[in-house]
Amino acid sequence: MDGHDAEDPKQSTADMTVFVQNLLQQMQSRFQTMSESIIVKIDEMGSRIGELEQSINDLRAEMGVEGSPSPSASTPSKVKDEPKPADDAT
Repeated sequence: MDGHDAEDPKQSTADMTVFVQNLLQQMQSRFQTMSESIIVKIDEMGSRIGELEQSINDLRAEMGVEGSPSPSASTPSKVKDEPKPADDAT
């Protein structure tokens, strides 16, 4: 029986080693998949940011050509002018 008992711990250790190796391989595979997914999403975000920057630049160019900044600039000045008469009336 001593010989049989000696083999069981060895077999148990071997089984545990195989189990842990398989578990680590699964974890590595999942980590790799998640890493690739994150990289793809980061690349997509970079592209979207680039498109957004281009759209903003296009809008700025349109505003510069159409003279839209002038009406925008007069609107804040009107807002600034309104409090002044109220201050003078006080």
